[in-house]
Formats: sequence, C-alpha cells, structure tokens
Amino acid sequence: MSRTFDCSAPRERERGLAAAAAAVARGALVVVPTDTVYGVSADAFQPDAVEALLAAKGRGRDAAPPVLVGDPTGLDGLATQVPMYARDLVEAFWPGGLTVVLPAQPTLAWDLGDTGGTVALRMPLHPVALELLARTGPLATSGANTAGSPAALSAGEAHGMLGDSVAVYLDGGACLDERASTIVDCTGEAPRVLRDGAIPQHLLEEVVPDGWDDEDAASRTAASDEEVPA
Repeated sequence: MSRTFDCSAPRERERGLAAAAAAVARGALVVVPTDTVYGVSADAFQPDAVEALLAAKGRGRDAAPPVLVGDPTGLDGLATQVPMYARDLVEAFWPGGLTVVLPAQPTLAWDLGDTGGTVALRMPLHPVALELLARTGPLATSGANTAGSPAALSAGEAHGMLGDSVAVYLDGGACLDERASTIVDCTGEAPRVLRDGAIPQHLLEEVVPDGWDDEDAASRTAASDEEVPA
C-alpha cells in the first residue's frame, strides 16, 4: 500500500524523503514534485525498476524515461559528446524546465528502454526533488500520469492515476508551472527543439542565438506527458 507525505511540514518532509529514498533503493516507484509537472521516479540503474515505471504508466520500451540529476556535473557523468551549445543552455537553465537529449555514456550499466543510444537529462528546480536526488542519485523519471492522460499537477492527481503501483508519494503542493519541460535535441551540430514547454524558444535563442535546426512547430512533440525529465 502506498504512503503519501505532506512535504510542507518539515518533520513530515524528512520522513517522506527517507521513505522515498528507501523505496528507490529497493527498486520501488516514488512520485515527486518538480518545477513543472509531477514525476514518477525509479532508480535509473535498476532495469526492473525502470520496467515497473513503464508498466505503471502503460508504456512500452519505446517510451524510454528521461533521467533527473541533482547537479549539473551529472551531464558529463551520464552523457558524452556534449557540444558547447548544450553546455551554454544547461548553464543558463539548470536547474529548471529544460531537458537536453545527448548521446549516453556507453559504459553505463543501465537499461532505460529503446533510447537509440541517447539519454534525456534534466535538473529540476524544486527543493523536494533536489533533496531526494541528493540521497538517491539519478532517477529515471516520467510524467506521473498514465498513457494518454493529462499531466499530474498534484500528488492527488498522480495517485488517482497510478495508485498503489507507487510506494511513496511526496506531496509538494500544486505545480508552479503547468507546462512540461522544453526538450532540446543536442545530439547534432545544431540544437533542435523537440517539444515546446516551460522555457520558450526566444529565451533559448538569447543563450544560443544562431544555428538552430528549425522545424515546423506543429511537428514538435505536443504530448503533455513528461517523457523526456519530469
């Protein structure tokens, strides 16, 4: 049976973080607030836990979850061939609502699904998420909703969709930003926006003014699901 912890109360928050970290260590799922939408998380290095995350959402291996990190140094620990424009974007918008897609470090012992050799990384701007990441390390994290459902903007909405498939719900209140993260593909010579989200294109272009691989906005991923880090 799942447990929910009110993270607005300091003592309850500490109890919740301890319970969530223990759940992650044993391969269970937790729901955590981010600065965008709520995410459902699992240990990124436990393949069975990642499989359970996808099953809870009703997703297959083709919907590989992104990975949340608690520190910008995670960029080089988990990805390789990081172009300078990606570093500039990360410096400007981490922690925050930016997800970057990069080639994954080939030596990592993980299985996030059918990623095509890439990994999607984000450092969230939410104290509860960051405190949990400090205890657990990188977390495979997708939107805390079932496939085809709207993004969860509260712990209650997440529980209504995921129920007891999640061991611990960390209730950090309503989301401050109802938009999922902006996803930028950084695997090529030029950055390319895969999904419009919390950080608008004009702010991205203030940091990286030139060289964007533009495509029709209508063709960008429009799903509200946080498929690439909640």
